[in-house]
Amino acid sequence: MTIVALGDSLTAGYNLPAAAAFPAVLEAALKARGQTVSIANAGVSGDTASGGLDRLDWSVPDGTDGVILELGANDMLRGTDPAVTRTALATILRRLAERRIPVLLAGMKASRNLGPAFVERFDAIYPDLAREYGLVLYPFFLDGVAGESRLTLPDGLHPSAEGVRIMVDRILPTVETFLARLKA
Repeated sequence: MTIVALGDSLTAGYNLPAAAAFPAVLEAALKARGQTVSIANAGVSGDTASGGLDRLDWSVPDGTDGVILELGANDMLRGTDPAVTRTALATILRRLAERRIPVLLAGMKASRNLGPAFVERFDAIYPDLAREYGLVLYPFFLDGVAGESRLTLPDGLHPSAEGVRIMVDRILPTVETFLARLKA
């Protein structure tokens, strides 16, 4: 089974060796649990949801069995209007649905210093799209890592190798649910 992890630096493994990036660590964890799966790293540091949309067709080749979609963190950090992020993600989801490629949506949460109105609009994107498209949702990609300095690089944003292991441990049950759906 071939899965593409389509995302930004959080997927790409910013400043980490390739073997410590999220897709590689997730693939190893799944294989250790008996899953026959290959996870392609289609993470691009600095990418926005719109950037992911622009490269969708070549990032997700024909023959892909499923996509883990992790985009939006850079939109949030740049203060991009959440409507722009929502539209780009919805377009990615629609185009993947047209290609009959299922998606696990990895959510993001807005930094609370952006104000309650922005936070409310941004945080609603992922659960809303998951409901609309009938997706498996992992509510917060950085769960257990965000704000934990011992689990991030010195920039305080990107996960360290240990942070990636925590992320994989937390998302693993959701990914297994997603894989079971793909096999059904």
